Amino acid sequence: MPQPPSKVSSIGLALVALALPGAASAQALQCAVSAAPIRVRPDLPSAREPSRNLPIGSYTLAISWSPQYCREHARDAGARFQCGGGNRFGFTLHGLWPDGIGREWPQYCRRTTLLPDRLIRGMLCTTPSAQLLQHEWAKHGTCMPVRPEQYFARSRGLYAALRYPDMNALSRGPLTAGRLATAVARVNPGIRADMMRITATRQGWLDEIWLCLDKSFRYARCAPHAGGVDPGAAIRIWRGGGR
Repeated sequence: MPQPPSKVSSIGLALVALALPGAASAQALQCAVSAAPIRVRPDLPSAREPSRNLPIGSYTLAISWSPQYCREHARDAGARFQCGGGNRFGFTLHGLWPDGIGREWPQYCRRTTLLPDRLIRGMLCTTPSAQLLQHEWAKHGTCMPVRPEQYFARSRGLYAALRYPDMNALSRGPLTAGRLATAVARVNPGIRADMMRITATRQGWLDEIWLCLDKSFRYARCAPHAGGVDPGAAIRIWRGGGR
């Protein structure tokens, strides 16, 4: 349940897993939502990102590695909540994306208004960007037969159920995308390495993990065109703090 805006919201201690062995759940070591007004702008289709009403064939749950994001965007005004003010995150929820039956996917399926302030506040310690929340609903959520509250409840529930390996230990040795996927699968019963795709920067730093689901939101083997780097590709994990 969302915290009142006048209170500080602190959730999770699982980022401690960066220093401790074993699996971790929630990924916010410290998250404080202030009472300051939340401002978002409409997120609309464009010539580059057109509206596409297509049948849904599957889904992708995308989670982002926050230390790498903040390494690249710490000075961006839109990243202040995630990367400044004492907030610290490990994996954050990027979004839940409907996929098509082929290579094309549905997006911007119907018009929408701005998300309510209370809904955004309740999600900021999971997806630490108000504008990204508006984008995810406008681009992806509108293609599902649900209301915003249902869309974010579904994505947050899937995200909250995930467990993570010791990212600190993994970052200190030779690592491939396949080995990282195997490590994530090992701490998540029912998920296999071939049910996820690892994405990376051009320099080989971990960016995101994309988990593949079927139409019933059960984890499933990813399609060949699901994206991500080759399982044999070398991956590095940025821990932050110049380390």
